[in-house]
Amino acid sequence: MTETTKIQYPLRINRYLFLKGYCSRRKADKFIENKLVKINGRIAVLGDKIKKDDKVEVAKEVKEEVKKYVYIAYYKPIGIVSHNPQKGEQGIEDIFKWKVPIYPLGRLDKASEGLMLLSNDGRIVDKLLNPKNAHEKEYIVKVDKKITGIFMKKMEGGVKIERYKTKPTKIIKVNSYTFRIILTEGKKHQIRRMCAALGYQVQNLKRIRIENIKLENLKQRQHRIIKNNELDVFLRLLNM
Repeated sequence: MTETTKIQYPLRINRYLFLKGYCSRRKADKFIENKLVKINGRIAVLGDKIKKDDKVEVAKEVKEEVKKYVYIAYYKPIGIVSHNPQKGEQGIEDIFKWKVPIYPLGRLDKASEGLMLLSNDGRIVDKLLNPKNAHEKEYIVKVDKKITGIFMKKMEGGVKIERYKTKPTKIIKVNSYTFRIILTEGKKHQIRRMCAALGYQVQNLKRIRIENIKLENLKQRQHRIIKNNELDVFLRLLNM
């Protein structure tokens, strides 16, 4: 990120810290409240604005915070286990290494592919995965026979799998055999079980989005770091 293309002065101090890659704007506000930021030698306060020639200093605690957390979007291929691989299986940690230990946030079954979020930020685990928070996850699903209007209606309205009925959801038909579905819950093998209950078998299942984080143009086993505005929005959605 270059100042000439990304930073337009004057701007608020929290946005300045965000654009410089220190943290989200919400986190910047906390640093400012804790008197960890100075402007031209003066302790910054919320709402301060930065001009191009101002000197901004951040405390050691802020710099350490920057190094502390990493957030990665990763394309998990079919056949890789997201959690607790058994003997003879490969886990994400076997095929993807990072300079600090990071872990999958949530699960994606072995037979499925697509977006996994990896991080070392334990603070966000419950906020992201707790079903009561209703965070969206979007999938593209291919089934073994033609999709009917009845199938679409039942999937959207909720399907009884064993003793549980899934929550109403949004489903969009892509073609005769493929649909997109958005879930806000995370029952084990939920989409496969929903389809099976209606007499369909899933042939391919790909997760393409978790909240505002999208798979986009990633190929299998590729990754990208989640940062800047994308990260700021994601953390805000998690109420961080």
